Amino acid sequence: MPHIVLASKSPRRHELLRRMGITDFSVVIPDVEETYPEGLAPQEIVAHIARLKSDAAAPLVGPEDILITADTMVFLENDRLGKPRDEADALRMLTELAGNRHTVCTGVTVRQGGRAEAFTVSTDVYFRPCTEEELRAYIATGEPMDKAGAYGVQSLGALLVERIDGDFYNVMGLPVEKLGQCLTKHFGVRFF
Repeated sequence: MPHIVLASKSPRRHELLRRMGITDFSVVIPDVEETYPEGLAPQEIVAHIARLKSDAAAPLVGPEDILITADTMVFLENDRLGKPRDEADALRMLTELAGNRHTVCTGVTVRQGGRAEAFTVSTDVYFRPCTEEELRAYIATGEPMDKAGAYGVQSLGALLVERIDGDFYNVMGLPVEKLGQCLTKHFGVRFF
């Protein structure tokens, strides 16, 4: 198998690659400004940023290495919810999400030398209605502060989620099934 390089500092993405059976991979952190043109749809935004990351990381890897970049964002309607600035911002986001559906979109670019494949995955997440007291208690755990949308579905944030329509792992930050299919079909990676 060619060497795989993940251009992400996200511990969740590292964990998901390991769950896929990819245990011997390198990590690079490209210096990229995550900007995008006005007027893009959510799926277009994450695809654009994943490409920017791939372009920035490509000079950091060998020509035979398989480079994986991803960008995940949380959208309530078409409004992007990033990482909260502080506890008040986390409360604002979680209050907006409570009792509503939102969408988690991930764009992925997989590159080897001059060849690249890109895709996006969207997953709908439904939060149960929550009281302000519950949300403040969750925020007090500290978990929401480094996560887009102010929650972590893989941890305590799961207690706020009523249901998920789509790829659970996409909500964690890496659509495992689609990535596995891409690696197998286009790059010859075999998992089993």
